[in-house]
Amino acid sequence: MREALVHTPDGIRDVYGDEMIRKAKVLDSIHHVFHTYNFRDIETPTFEFFNIFNKSIGSAPSNLMYKFFDRHNNTLVLRPDFTPGVARCVTKYYEKEELPIRICYTGNVFKNELLHQGKSNEITEAGCELINDDTSASDAEILALIIDCMKASGLEDFKIEIGEVEYFKGLMDEAGISGEEEDKLRGYIEMRNFFGLSEHADTLDIPESTRNALSGFSKLFGGLEVLDKAASFTSNERALGAIDRLRRVYKALSYYGYEDYVGFDFGMLNGYEYYTGVIFRGYTYGTGDAIIKGGRYNTMLTEFGKEAPSIGFTIIIDELMLALAAQHKSPEVKPEGYLCLYVIEAQDKAVKFAAHMRSKGHKVSLIRKSVHHELSEYEDYLDRFGIERLIFFDDSDRATMYDGKEKTLSFVGLNELFAGGEA
Repeated sequence: MREALVHTPDGIRDVYGDEMIRKAKVLDSIHHVFHTYNFRDIETPTFEFFNIFNKSIGSAPSNLMYKFFDRHNNTLVLRPDFTPGVARCVTKYYEKEELPIRICYTGNVFKNELLHQGKSNEITEAGCELINDDTSASDAEILALIIDCMKASGLEDFKIEIGEVEYFKGLMDEAGISGEEEDKLRGYIEMRNFFGLSEHADTLDIPESTRNALSGFSKLFGGLEVLDKAASFTSNERALGAIDRLRRVYKALSYYGYEDYVGFDFGMLNGYEYYTGVIFRGYTYGTGDAIIKGGRYNTMLTEFGKEAPSIGFTIIIDELMLALAAQHKSPEVKPEGYLCLYVIEAQDKAVKFAAHMRSKGHKVSLIRKSVHHELSEYEDYLDRFGIERLIFFDDSDRATMYDGKEKTLSFVGLNELFAGGEA
């Protein structure tokens, strides 16, 4: 029983020690970039009413949510996604605002994944939502923000793949396809089963141009040239409008100097019901999943009562940390701070010194020496807890200083120690 108490449920784990320090550093660097783009923090509840994340809004499937009940028998869920909660909050507090609203967040989401998939059920995310702006310039700014976040995290080798769900919807309009048949075709594209897609398209009574366009999805990924290729497959205004939008986004990104970080993929249709235009995913080496997911969702806020075009993204921090470790780009964890050790006779000097150092912004652990532990044990303690220096106050007028990084031992007078501000 006692052993069971120290374990976590399947799919979740503790994060501690150097791993937690690295994660905090990455989150801080990303959060700083959010603020440089003038996004403002929001904190939405960890759990909300079930209908906030229902199917019509396009969030996670019901069977992936952790559900429970309150005392009034309302169904509640741990948030599987940040965006619907932010949309609810924006509608409530900014209902009349017509100019752009910039929101950012960090926190955990919860998804009840199947155990054999090997995915975490509690995931740390950081993201932004730009509300009330339907321009291609806002699409480009969000992508530039993502690129700056990746660079700030330490990542150098990454790619943002951009799609446009309106292109596929335009093709479906042109062919007069909807409902189950549309879902079937989309499924082939999402699974990258282009042979199945072409074979199934041949069984449909659709224009030859649409059949050629569907068969051409296997070629619609790559650089800027893909936009011309996609345009050659259709004359549908909705589809061509989607391509024109991507051209404008690319041009705006070139002003940032970030065009080399992006590519195009018209087969990116995951989250089709959720997104209404530009959609994107970020990829790098060292992880098996996207590290960034996002896109435009112009209709979601109408579910809450506000007409507001929106675009946003989330960075999956757990996947990013895996990638940074695999690429040897993780933030360095250096020993820092002081262990201020003292015997009871020197408590006054130790406390005053610790307070003095803390007032100057230094980290200080204040510990009274136990008669059951030797000084050498406290020296070893520095390595285990990432502390740079030990200063031992005995009942003399000197302090013993041990530098854990340099592995050196020295002695210093108390007057000198206080006068210098630090050892």
